[in-house]
Amino acid sequence: MHRDLPELPVRHWTQLALLLLGVLVPLLLLADLTEDVFRGGGFTWDRTILAWYAAHRTPGLTRVCEALAVLGGLGVLPLVAAALVLGLARAGARAHAWFLAGAVAGAALLNVLAKVIFQRPRPTDLGAVLVEPGFSFPSGHAMANMAFGFALALVFWHTRGRWPVAVLGIAWALAVGASRNYLGVHYPSDVLAGFAASVVWVAGLYLILGQRWRRLRQAPADR
Repeated sequence: MHRDLPELPVRHWTQLALLLLGVLVPLLLLADLTEDVFRGGGFTWDRTILAWYAAHRTPGLTRVCEALAVLGGLGVLPLVAAALVLGLARAGARAHAWFLAGAVAGAALLNVLAKVIFQRPRPTDLGAVLVEPGFSFPSGHAMANMAFGFALALVFWHTRGRWPVAVLGIAWALAVGASRNYLGVHYPSDVLAGFAASVVWVAGLYLILGQRWRRLRQAPADR
């Protein structure tokens, strides 16, 4: 048994890297952000960044960000995620389908719970382009879209096209998050906390379900 111990990091380096980069680091970031928001009320750079976005708004960029708000919101993203879940299930990749569904739905539920707990007001006094109801911390758009993009990257990680899917998924989440700051409806710390929370949730869910369903660690087409 002792002889096998040095080989464990080599055999399971992917899981160890995912545990470190996908769970521990984002969890520490989330804890730090949450503590500062909960106890100190936020960061001075929150308003500095929002002011910079406000100073660089253009009609074209505003339309793009408003479109991202719609596409990444409750009216579109759940439908896209549901269509992909259904497609994976019909293709026989049920483990991947359950994982994707759990990643997005779980992130949404966690976001609702966090907002109820923290009840941080939105930055409406900084010239927001849109007026949205509800609380600000953490960003629901950031959480949902990062959960979707990160989970999609993990679903297709063992396929030949993994890099394009991963890059597009994460880039989409980052674009939606940045658009929330541009529109002035969220503080930057709201978006960062949403990203970190989703990465922790999705990575943890992948590690747990991967122990139950070995197929989750394979390409969806491998049955």
